[in-house]
Amino acid sequence: MLGKLDWSAIPLGQPIPLVAAGLVLVAILGVLIWVFAKGYFPYLWREWITSVDHKRIGVMYILLAFVMLLRGGTDAIMMRTQQAVAFHSNGYLPPEHYNQIFSAHGTIMIFFVAMPFVVGLMNLVVPLQLGVRDVAFPTLNSVGFWLTATGALLVNVSLVVGEFARTGWLPFPPLSELTYSPGVGVDYYIWALEISGVGTLVSGINLVTTVLKLRTRGMSYLRMPMFCWTTLAANLLIVAAFPILTATLTMLMLDRYFGFHFFTNEAGGNMMMFMNLIWAWGHPEVYILVLPAFGIYSEVVATFSSKSLFGYRSMVLATMAICVVSFMVWLHHFFTMGAGPDVNAIFGVASMIIAVPTGVKIYNWLFTMYGGRVRFTTPMLWSIGFMITFMIGGLTGVLVAVPPADFLLHNSLFLVAHFHNVIIGGVLFGVFAGVTYWFPKAFGFRLYESWGKAAFWFTLIGFYMTFMPLYVLGLMGV
Repeated sequence: MLGKLDWSAIPLGQPIPLVAAGLVLVAILGVLIWVFAKGYFPYLWREWITSVDHKRIGVMYILLAFVMLLRGGTDAIMMRTQQAVAFHSNGYLPPEHYNQIFSAHGTIMIFFVAMPFVVGLMNLVVPLQLGVRDVAFPTLNSVGFWLTATGALLVNVSLVVGEFARTGWLPFPPLSELTYSPGVGVDYYIWALEISGVGTLVSGINLVTTVLKLRTRGMSYLRMPMFCWTTLAANLLIVAAFPILTATLTMLMLDRYFGFHFFTNEAGGNMMMFMNLIWAWGHPEVYILVLPAFGIYSEVVATFSSKSLFGYRSMVLATMAICVVSFMVWLHHFFTMGAGPDVNAIFGVASMIIAVPTGVKIYNWLFTMYGGRVRFTTPMLWSIGFMITFMIGGLTGVLVAVPPADFLLHNSLFLVAHFHNVIIGGVLFGVFAGVTYWFPKAFGFRLYESWGKAAFWFTLIGFYMTFMPLYVLGLMGV
């Protein structure tokens, strides 16, 4: 391995990654000098870095997610700036650097922002709601976090030493095979996701066991808070889906390292098998992210409407229905593959059916607000903003679930708009609602309400200005 590592691995001819890496290193060194100079390191090591307390681990997950949100957001700004200035010119980014940023943005935002956010909130809150001292396997919990952090570190190192994947946020073959991606970029991607994926799986097993086995005396399943139900559903999906991702990336690794032919163009390989496997993980992943957010909205809407949650049992049923049906829709990601009208029709119908339990949830939240004393606090604003935004995302999702419409919209900006609509308007709004709502539980004081409301309005308006035009452009054929 070290035989490959020489000075050519560092992009000396590209000032942007070098300057960025230099600034990050200076910041890290500054923080380390301050920590050691003040004598904080023994405390940090004992109370945080080696901690197995679920609350501390939850906070560290959320901190990791915020740091990576800054990094993934910077990538997004760089991409949009490149697109803006590259009209009748080459722009300021070389093509290979742009492709790395494009791939890193999606990879970071899903695996190292959205996942740590929801896993962190589940870690922080679920044992408290269940009335238990900690999760089922506290040490394993710490291992899961540090594996995730290691994967995030690898992604960041790759843009300075070597390169990151230039394949998009999912490494579709044959582009990711050795023939077309001979550098170390795809290897960085595979190792980062294999390591962090094991961390997520460990966390999923932990939280499923916690909810099923560690409830306090007298708390039956139908007396659990709604967030515990959505946590159970999301982590059942993690336990079932993440091994698929691990196995798929291992097969790609065997293709690249040992000349296997799982997904190659020749010698019996079939790249469409990669599509099936990666999306058999990929679509449940969307619900792994959004189900905990649904749980947060259930807690927030009930609290700030001063009412019990409307239709608790129907919420539980809807949550578990999503959990099951989410494994039956993966092929809608590649209707254009040529599987035939029968297969496309089955997956199209399944993709529409899964919208029904989500609709049930929206109605339940609205009926919870109806007749209640609604207080428009920051978490409540995030929840109302979510309902409006997510309805648009959901309706456009049902539209692309219709195979004939998908033939027109596949790989267009309409799809980019739909995906961001659901993930930002669903997951990120939920996370911000949850962080604001449970912040006093973690730190003992409340966040400043005016700043929270300002953050909400800037985010909401900025989101609509950024992504709604993409629907129009996508329909125009971009």
